[in-house]
Amino acid sequence: MTFTDTLTSDRDRPGSRALNIAAERAAVVQMCLKHDVAISAIETLASGGTHVVMVNGAGAEQLRQIYGTKVILGPVTRSRWTQSRI
Repeated sequence: MTFTDTLTSDRDRPGSRALNIAAERAAVVQMCLKHDVAISAIETLASGGTHVVMVNGAGAEQLRQIYGTKVILGPVTRSRWTQSRI
């Protein structure tokens, strides 16, 4: 199941810790490790790329600067997350 996230632009979410990046999940994780930026949550986007939430705004801003034009500013398709019951 997927849905379109329409509030994806940094202009729509000033100071947001969340970013959508046109890069593979593993590459985003490696970049965060390289620059000592802590990840709170990460997922592969159904529409391509990676949705990542940083632990703090400073880390998100650092990643925005690192990825520059690879930061996705338009709508993306994400998968719905459902919790499994035990």
